[in-house]
Amino acid sequence: MAQTLTVLGLESSCDDTAAAVVQQSGVDRAEILSSIVYGQTELHSAYGGVVPELAARAHAEKLDQCVRDALAGADLTLAELDAVAVTAGPGLIGGVMSGVMCAKGICAATGLPLVGINHLAGHALTPRLTDAISFPYLMLLVSGGHCQYLLVRSPDDFTRLGGTIDDAPGEAFDKTARLLGLPQPGGPAVQAEAITGDPRRFRFPRPLLDRDDCNLSFSGLKTALLRQRDQIVAEKNGITRQDRADMCAGFQAAVADVLAEKTRRALRIYLAEGPSEITLAVAGGVAANTAIRGGLESVADEMGTRFLAPPLALCTDNAAMIAYAGIERFRDGACDGMDLAARPRWPLDNSSPALLGSGRKGAKA
Repeated sequence: MAQTLTVLGLESSCDDTAAAVVQQSGVDRAEILSSIVYGQTELHSAYGGVVPELAARAHAEKLDQCVRDALAGADLTLAELDAVAVTAGPGLIGGVMSGVMCAKGICAATGLPLVGINHLAGHALTPRLTDAISFPYLMLLVSGGHCQYLLVRSPDDFTRLGGTIDDAPGEAFDKTARLLGLPQPGGPAVQAEAITGDPRRFRFPRPLLDRDDCNLSFSGLKTALLRQRDQIVAEKNGITRQDRADMCAGFQAAVADVLAEKTRRALRIYLAEGPSEITLAVAGGVAANTAIRGGLESVADEMGTRFLAPPLALCTDNAAMIAYAGIERFRDGACDGMDLAARPRWPLDNSSPALLGSGRKGAKA
């Protein structure tokens, strides 16, 4: 009988401090025994975005308590664990270091194996945690900092079909919210405002649809909204609530249309490989947007593809996905030493050219 593995996961790559315990027996579906997330929205709200130094300090202060709460929620002790998995990148380096150092301390004190996890792999493997789907599947990872189409063939085999060449959708939503005087995080704020808006009033561009590939761009879309806002202000000496709602609705519709069409193209590439079980999965905070999710579901239905979107709590940053990715890698024999380094950049697919360029710290994506 295959071994039962119980893994503690730690996540601190951005502004959520998280710890979770996940258990899996053999090939059975994994079970989340506990999942604790301490958010930092209130801490950063006055600054219009995440302040890296404040985030790192908050992680350092909260990680110990987060681990205690996760163990208590699972009714386990450290001695009953099989390994500790931790996000080792990519992310804000101060936060990633906080998590890695905490995990190293636990492993040094207990002798537990340490498994470093790519944060993006955690998102990409979430459909296996929630629905135990088979490889290969197509994953759209769409969040505040990342947007890419991935063919997921194994816990360590990811092929990027395309991605953003500038802003990620979540980043574009955040910037749009700031331009229109809406609170952060921008995604939920823009979606709430768009409910009463007319998406046809302002016809914003659909970038890169003239290119026959799976790459995306959202920076120009944000600039178009800025120009539209400034034009309305110049004409009216301000904008009304309805103006703002219509701009949010138009912006959201443009993002949804672009993602739907690029997903259609990515699915064609995926289907050409002849997978035995055809699945389109989406993960990341932007996957919670109902207009975007609805567009993706329509494309999946049109192309006869199963569509999977994890629950919201597992779309946004969490440690359950890190613990599960740790189970997958540990079961395959992966284990890291105390020299595990925190990495601000860590592409999942190192064989494809970097979309956003690279520098001394490596490729961005």
